[in-house]
Amino acid sequence: MEFEEALQDRVQWSMGEGCSMSKVLDLLSTKTAFQVVRELFFGTTRFEDFVERIGTSAPAVSRALKQLESAQIVVRVPYQEPGRRARDEYRLTEAGEDLLPVFLSLVQWGDTYLQNGPAPLSFVDADTDGPLVRSAGIQIRRNTSSKRH
Repeated sequence: MEFEEALQDRVQWSMGEGCSMSKVLDLLSTKTAFQVVRELFFGTTRFEDFVERIGTSAPAVSRALKQLESAQIVVRVPYQEPGRRARDEYRLTEAGEDLLPVFLSLVQWGDTYLQNGPAPLSFVDADTDGPLVRSAGIQIRRNTSSKRH
């Protein structure tokens, strides 16, 4: 891999504070934040389920959810079970859903370079039943049947 000629002399240019990758890493700066987003993709929506499935402390999950909410990756949606107090579920926003290709790429890279043996999960295309591959353009189908923020 080589940079185009204008970028080869790295002394002449700098990304500085404008680097998009640095901004994403600042946003998803903890393992817990990544795991919360992963769990949202898997369908987890309730606080206590995040704590249980991630296997970390409630304060760590709370911090991650607040960080993701302030970045508009996650939104709170109130719900109330009969006879219980009102509570919040957490859902991905459109910006959060748009992180799916990034997460799938990280999983596929980890499956290739960090797993000893078969991958713990496989992701398949719902239309073809074939495996999703890194080079494929991943299209996100939005759930339009229910109101999502």
